[in-house]
Amino acid sequence: MRLRPLIFLAAFAALSPSAAHAGPPRIVVLGDSLTSGRGIGKDDAYPAVLQEHLEGSGYDYEVINAGVSGDTTGRALRRYRDALEGDVQILIVALGANDGLRGVPVEQVKSNLTTIIEDARRRRMDVVLVGMDALPMRGWDYSVAFHRMYEDLAARFRIPLVPFLLVNVMSNPSLMQSDHVHPNRAGARVIADLIWPHLEPLLKKVV
Repeated sequence: MRLRPLIFLAAFAALSPSAAHAGPPRIVVLGDSLTSGRGIGKDDAYPAVLQEHLEGSGYDYEVINAGVSGDTTGRALRRYRDALEGDVQILIVALGANDGLRGVPVEQVKSNLTTIIEDARRRRMDVVLVGMDALPMRGWDYSVAFHRMYEDLAARFRIPLVPFLLVNVMSNPSLMQSDHVHPNRAGARVIADLIWPHLEPLLKKVV
């Protein structure tokens, strides 16, 4: 009779939310439409290509595409905690492009990114920061300050910094969709190749 409570507890644990999240450790990519795969779909967006890289290189991780079209760093503050549920070991932060388009003050963008990075570090997650650039619509000083913000954050937190996400894509029409804003499938693969050397040193091989 005394075994019944133990059996019940074991069955309850098997049905608990934590058990539902069992599986490989996660890499979450927090971003906007450049991440979500607008125009090409999540299956062809660069997080999916990173998943291919991981599997092909013998790493057992699940990449979670937490990109939301139109997201700013301010909007991401209201949702990022939900994206970090489960066994998330690495967070890739690819935010800021929409802030730059809207002319959000650089110090506000920096504060928003700082909050996300600090929270991830408190949770013992590694962080990869992806740089974004602001077009000179808001003036040259704004564009320069926006660019340097990512360098400052990477130096402060001692985290890897990926150069401007579209650095090898935007100038090549064959890698962009017809809107001249979002990468096509080939462009997404170029972006994944850009991120991979900054991500791989943080990974642990399957034993």
